[in-house]
Amino acid sequence: MAVEITEFLLSAQSADAKVRTDAEGQLRQFQEQNLPGFLLSLSVELSNDGKPMESRRLAGIVLKNSLDAKDVTTKEHLVQRWVSNDVHLRSQIKGLLLNTLGSSVSEAGHTAAQVIAKIAFIEIPRKEWPELIALLLGNMSQQDKPASLKQATLEALGYVCEEISHNDLVQEEVNSVLTAVVQGMNVAEQSSVRLAATTALLNALDFAQTNFDNEMERNYIMKVVCETAMAKESEIRQAAFECLVSIASTYYDVLEPYMQTLFELTANAVKGDEESVALQAIEFWSSICDEEIELQDFESGESGDSYPHSRFIEKALSLLVPMLLETLLKQDEDQDQEDGIWNLSMAGGTCLGLVARTVGDAIVPLVMPFVQGNISKSDWRSREAATYAFGSILEGPSVEKLSPMVTSAMDFLLNAMKDENSHVKDTTAWTLGRIFELLHSPATGFSVVSPANFQRVMAVLLESIKDSPHVAEKVCGAIYFLAQGYEGFEAGSSVLTPYIADIVTSLIATAERTDANDTKLRSAAYETLNEVVRCSSLAETSQILPQLLSVIMTKLGQTIEIQIISSDDREKQGDLQALLCGVLQVLIQKLSSADETKPIIFQAADQIMLLFLKVFACRSSTVHEEAMLAIGSLAYATGPEFGKYMPEFYKYLDMGLQNFGEYQVCSISVGVVGDICRALDDKMLPYCDNIMTLLIKDLSSGDLHRSVKPPIFSCFGDVALAIGEHFEKYVPYAMPMMQGAAEVCAQIDVNDEEMVEYGNQLKRSIFEAYSGILQGFKTSKAELMLPHAPHLVKFIELAIKDAQRDESVVRAAVAVLGDLADALGPHVKTLLKDLTFYSEFLGECIQSDDEQLKETATWTQGMIGRVFSVSG
Repeated sequence: MAVEITEFLLSAQSADAKVRTDAEGQLRQFQEQNLPGFLLSLSVELSNDGKPMESRRLAGIVLKNSLDAKDVTTKEHLVQRWVSNDVHLRSQIKGLLLNTLGSSVSEAGHTAAQVIAKIAFIEIPRKEWPELIALLLGNMSQQDKPASLKQATLEALGYVCEEISHNDLVQEEVNSVLTAVVQGMNVAEQSSVRLAATTALLNALDFAQTNFDNEMERNYIMKVVCETAMAKESEIRQAAFECLVSIASTYYDVLEPYMQTLFELTANAVKGDEESVALQAIEFWSSICDEEIELQDFESGESGDSYPHSRFIEKALSLLVPMLLETLLKQDEDQDQEDGIWNLSMAGGTCLGLVARTVGDAIVPLVMPFVQGNISKSDWRSREAATYAFGSILEGPSVEKLSPMVTSAMDFLLNAMKDENSHVKDTTAWTLGRIFELLHSPATGFSVVSPANFQRVMAVLLESIKDSPHVAEKVCGAIYFLAQGYEGFEAGSSVLTPYIADIVTSLIATAERTDANDTKLRSAAYETLNEVVRCSSLAETSQILPQLLSVIMTKLGQTIEIQIISSDDREKQGDLQALLCGVLQVLIQKLSSADETKPIIFQAADQIMLLFLKVFACRSSTVHEEAMLAIGSLAYATGPEFGKYMPEFYKYLDMGLQNFGEYQVCSISVGVVGDICRALDDKMLPYCDNIMTLLIKDLSSGDLHRSVKPPIFSCFGDVALAIGEHFEKYVPYAMPMMQGAAEVCAQIDVNDEEMVEYGNQLKRSIFEAYSGILQGFKTSKAELMLPHAPHLVKFIELAIKDAQRDESVVRAAVAVLGDLADALGPHVKTLLKDLTFYSEFLGECIQSDDEQLKETATWTQGMIGRVFSVSG
């Protein structure tokens, strides 16, 4: 039964904190003690036009939040809670919501439409609200119905289409929904109804495959959308262009007859419409580019499949490029200073970059006259636009086409870093970064940076890094890619080496700038420092890096002394600690990678570990993921010596493994367990009971994000390898988990790309677990795996026969097959004697271009061959 809750809802929005807190507590108590009555009371409040809008608005929000949540686990709980309610009560609530669509207060109808969609998400797939679509369409079919009801109904239809799958409606219902929506877009309708209908169409387009396959229906839909794109009201025009953007990606293959009209519509919008509409018109062409880039990738693959490729960009190129170039001259005065700003100039440049990737060399002669005509003009907008155009087309055209142009422009660009205008410098620094990213690869024998101009390049970058924060951030990016070009290229690294000390000094100074706090500059400086360290030649920087290690350790120590007064201080401290721990991780990896410099890490290890433990202590309830990653590197570097840190470190590892809320921390902690296992081997034993208990608890939890589960299985393998026969006591717990996960792999929806990728991760990690356990038991307890071997063989066969398997799964499957033969010896003959799948599979792997796979497959084939020959 419904209860009068208006006063509570109004008080829950009071400016007086005590009144507000009391009211929130009363509402929470009502919800916990009588959920059905609570939900019904909210629905009654929302539906009553005599109630204040403030209480109705909050009633709608609370009702919606009682049905849906961002967190998957919470959402599932809310769904179960809703379906456990009495059918009569649910029906009553749904009736009230449908009545609210007709409210004279449009906000109430809008809120009801959202709540209806949340219930539809739960009930329609369960066939529990089959009459909903017919009831909504009934509101649209009668001429005398008020515009406010039509508007709210169209919103409801749109939201429902957004929430449910296209498989949940029969084609007849889809046809009726599209008919009602397209009729709502009619010029004769009120603008509020047209806007709601156009937005609803955007959400319903995924359902319209059959309708777009039918030429007559498709023509009608496209005609109405194109007419709506010329509506008087800019909001409606924007919504219509959003529909065209979606149509471009969903129905690319049937667009040919409409492209002339669509070009005219988009060109007019870009040239003369309001920015919100023009941005969508540009986005239409970006979507076409995305489709054609993807089609080119398919064509260059070896699948042999054929896809309709209409080459719209190529055909429109001579008109499209000038249109986009014009947009580059429409910059905002403050666009560089504001994060996340998106305007006509940026959208045009982004689309130009996509066009370059789509058509390659053909774009260069269309853009270069614009660049040359504007690059030296007195107006800063012209210079910035020319530089932006140049930087935008560097990915796509061939190196042969670009290199003479870029080489001749290099001097000009370096001079432009001293331009009087900040926007020009910002874009120039970004363009230099693009050049170094795309056209600087000394290892392949090509770079626009030569020993002759390197000194000038470095001098300009190290001077410009002192410029305003947004320019300095782009300069960091340029240095990042410049250093990356020398990775693994020992012959060329000496070009960079003389400047490393200056680069390091400049980057640290940049990170310490007082104006770096409010920008991404500090983060960019430290990320660039990491890349410079990673790509430098260790032999040539063995004097510099130990000094850097000392500097970074000192800085990390200083963060621990920061006085924390507010949560803002705590956040700044955490951000800085994360960046410094990241640098330490890279330095530990670099210095421990050679015998000559490894002792430096051993000498500093105690002090480094003490710093990491202090960083953990700063965060009390959570573990710092960057520090955890760095500890993994330290464990790997110090090997058995790491054992002395375990008593103190273990409590933080334990905390990380139980951190379901920050699942990335949990995942990293699992990875660190693997690092420590590899470092300590059987010295890991005292910690294994607790660790395995936590890992199994993690796997059993419905609350833990699924992405953490594959690393846990891999970790089983690491633990087993480390402690060998002592893993025996965990087998009764680990095996059912592994076999259960294998069942999950067998049931994955092959049409869901995300789930297929997850399935591949899961398969690989299960194989890694089996490999570790088999190798761990090989010398003394191999027979423990006999009962589980048939399941493993079946699982290998399933993975091998999966058309969507990826390379990492193949490698892991080959390895585990070899480990099985190696560990179980003669017993494997019985398992494999009637099976043929593996010999063909191994033959295929031995023919592979992947040397590592070829080597593993040859070893596995030898192991199986030995088993069969020894046992006769």
